[in-house]
Amino acid sequence: MKKYALTVVLVLSAVMSVFASGSAESADDGVIRIGISKLMSHAALDAAEQGVMDYLESTGLPVEFDLQNANGDVSTAASIAQQFRTSGCDIVLGIATGTAQALANVFTDIPVVFAAVTDPVDAGLVPSWEGSEDINVCGVSDANPVEEQIRLLVDVTGAQTIGNIYASGEANGVNLMEQAKAACEKLGVGFVEVAISNSSEVRQAAQSIVNRVDAIYIATDNAVISALPAVDQVCSDAGIPLFSGDPSGVDGLDCLISWGFDYYSLGLRTGEMIEQIINGANPGTLGSVVLDDPADFELWFNLDTAAKLGIEIPQEYLDMASVLIEDGVQVRQ
Repeated sequence: MKKYALTVVLVLSAVMSVFASGSAESADDGVIRIGISKLMSHAALDAAEQGVMDYLESTGLPVEFDLQNANGDVSTAASIAQQFRTSGCDIVLGIATGTAQALANVFTDIPVVFAAVTDPVDAGLVPSWEGSEDINVCGVSDANPVEEQIRLLVDVTGAQTIGNIYASGEANGVNLMEQAKAACEKLGVGFVEVAISNSSEVRQAAQSIVNRVDAIYIATDNAVISALPAVDQVCSDAGIPLFSGDPSGVDGLDCLISWGFDYYSLGLRTGEMIEQIINGANPGTLGSVVLDDPADFELWFNLDTAAKLGIEIPQEYLDMASVLIEDGVQVRQ
């Protein structure tokens, strides 16, 4: 039976790591090298990365990070994976689907951890959410309550047709689009989607549908979220509401509603999983974790935007909010 546990014993500043194919000794300085490959830089993924590092540094473990950014390019993600192989990382972390897939394709003998992957099974990272002792992959999903998000948008705005922009080349983006479409069908509202291949196409995509919809819903699709200000501007100019599934990127925008993960908390949970692996846990048996603590989610309402659009947000929703923006001031509740 294969074993992918990484055991760290600190003796006279030496660290011994035990992997599937036998034993491999870490560098003489006793440092555990963690390669972090991030799909691109935007508020959510940056927060997740920071959460991982802050958590692990707080443990006192002798860790060192190799931070790499694929800038949204799949071939770059593959090159980063090979670079981590050459540099001799002890654990590798892929933040977002594309980078996690690239790492899992290269590494079978050391732990591969993922963060901010919506559906790791659909992405081919793991055979099941529960995991297995015969694999070396585990991580933390950012699966959002898409149906509930769409329902909230419809309840607040009365929208009869919802628009959505998604990245057709990213498994995460396609998965979220399909969930949003199914939610709209269930709620009896129209759905208009438009695909993009990279972030530079987001503004034009928003312009192509803004006059055919009553509101636009943006999920945690990395290519689209990274260009959220462009969507926000298009919606603001057209006078229609915008919903974002990523609260970390809406500060300073006119986005009416944002409801989703605190990605820093997601990073902390990922860091905790890596700590378990360092302390001897088999990564495969840790499975794929979905955060379900209400404290890990944030609901934002922009009351200034609501006033401009003539929308009155029910008090029951305001009472649930983590953040309200009024008169340009962000107030945490």
